[in-house]
Amino acid sequence: MPALQAATYQPHNLHAPQQLWVQKNCYVDVWIEFLHALGLEPTAAMGFTLAVDFEGDQWTFFKPPLGDLRTLYGVDVQELTVWRPLLEHASQYLGAGKLISTEADAYWLPDTAGTDYRRQHTKTTIILNAVDADNQRLGYFHNEGYFELGGEDFRSLFRLGAPPDPGFMPLYAELIRPERLARLSSAELLATATDLLRGHFAHRPGANPLLRFGAHIGAEFTQLQAQGLAQYHAWAFATIRQCGAAFDLGAAHLRWLAGLSDSRWLPAAVSFDQISQGCKTLILKAARAVNTGRPLDAAPMVNQMAASWDAGMACVERGLGR
Repeated sequence: MPALQAATYQPHNLHAPQQLWVQKNCYVDVWIEFLHALGLEPTAAMGFTLAVDFEGDQWTFFKPPLGDLRTLYGVDVQELTVWRPLLEHASQYLGAGKLISTEADAYWLPDTAGTDYRRQHTKTTIILNAVDADNQRLGYFHNEGYFELGGEDFRSLFRLGAPPDPGFMPLYAELIRPERLARLSSAELLATATDLLRGHFAHRPGANPLLRFGAHIGAEFTQLQAQGLAQYHAWAFATIRQCGAAFDLGAAHLRWLAGLSDSRWLPAAVSFDQISQGCKTLILKAARAVNTGRPLDAAPMVNQMAASWDAGMACVERGLGR
């Protein structure tokens, strides 16, 4: 998409400033913006979030299934074998109308200024859209938008001039092939998304995951307080944030279905909004408790979210049964 310009790019509404969780996670965020830039509706693909679970020390790091992307939009994604420098792959494939999704070090991404940029090395995911190797410029999707970088950031991101390092392992990358892009009608998109939702709903957790999450908080929080805020933030990203952002997207998906069909999906959307809002409240209260060393009674909040999970799933089940 050579016409994209970082200065004029308008993010999708799922990343609007008023959203409860502006950034969801690095993988789903780039897909929201990539599909949006293609003129497609990414909200149609978010039904998979209803299957997220508490895995034991984290919530599912939710990612749009690649099969769903092909079914809904005709976009094919395959793992890229990075057998030569990534810049060489990018120059070849982007020149052929394909794109590359790759893990990257946020230390060299200027859109993370104020958090990771030039402060700490953290793994994230970007989609390479425009590469100018001669002038060392890159246009890329990341988090809630489309950005550009150059100079030292470009050289460091692609490891240009770095001495040979036998211990360096190439980062995971995927090849995105949009040549069979499909633009379904609203009716076709609704029917396809509903069918996919039925499959994801069938793989929802067998028991309420919020209850297990509540037990985890009760068992682990004293240790988190002893470890301090840095450890808390890492824990909170993997747990509370992923839960809240997942159900935020799940609620958005159900409202989108309601807008194209009828209101039977709205009660479930309200229930999942309650989970998302509960996570926002919990992440702030828990941070204060870690900072002050005071006890945290998370049970009332988590129990309310657990009741919302039960109610929301029951509503979805009724909606799919009609």
